[in-house]
Amino acid sequence: MSDIGWILAKIQARLGGGKEALNKYLRKQGMTIGKGTKTASQLKTSEPYLISIGDNVTISHDVDFITHDNSVCKLYGVNNDLYGKIIIGNNCFIGAHSIILYGVTIADNVIVGAGSVVTKSIKESNVIVAGNPAKVIKSWKEYNDNIGDKSIYTANMNFNTKKALIMNSLKLINR
Repeated sequence: MSDIGWILAKIQARLGGGKEALNKYLRKQGMTIGKGTKTASQLKTSEPYLISIGDNVTISHDVDFITHDNSVCKLYGVNNDLYGKIIIGNNCFIGAHSIILYGVTIADNVIVGAGSVVTKSIKESNVIVAGNPAKVIKSWKEYNDNIGDKSIYTANMNFNTKKALIMNSLKLINR
């Protein structure tokens, strides 16, 4: 995948093409991408046709989809690789700096925590997974009970309005 092609798609998206400009670029590379998907990652791979992403998926920045494993060349010779599809279900969120390995399927309604390494398929829906290797840490209901009413709606706000709302809010999460 061309870095210049990605940069041009990002420019087109900012000039009014919206997130769909990025999806069109990724589809041209061979990926299957559903409606309403938003990605901040370039998703570079030499096998884009092995990636299928469902509807309403959000992929944060610096996420890697790894569709092959060349380490087997040390056992079987320089031209040997392992390959596998990566399938992301509908309504998923893939957190920043996560890695999804070849052969992994992620069910619908799964949140992958930032920095996670997903090495095995996540077959359960409505869960949050995190860690290295990623594993289920809680259900969506448990997550909702944990965050309560702390989420803040900031769509279509300019920088200063958003900043004022966040800074004046009592909804800040302290860990």
